[in-house]
Amino acid sequence: MPETILDLRGLRCPLPALKTRKALTRLAPGDRLVVECTDPLSTIDIPNLLRETGDELENDTQQPGIFIFRIRKAGA
Repeated sequence: MPETILDLRGLRCPLPALKTRKALTRLAPGDRLVVECTDPLSTIDIPNLLRETGDELENDTQQPGIFIFRIRKAGA
């Protein structure tokens, strides 16, 4: 299962969620997407997006100034 890293540092709401949605449409079921954001609102927007799409948030972590989301594309 391939893993894609999406660097969205510096982008503000709603761009991280919109770009994450677009990236998910290009993935095959079971693929993983790692999203790196600096916008604190992404901690709300990304999980809400995944509730809409049905994709799985495997984990989310926070490092100083960065939020990292590991997502698995649904369907596998």
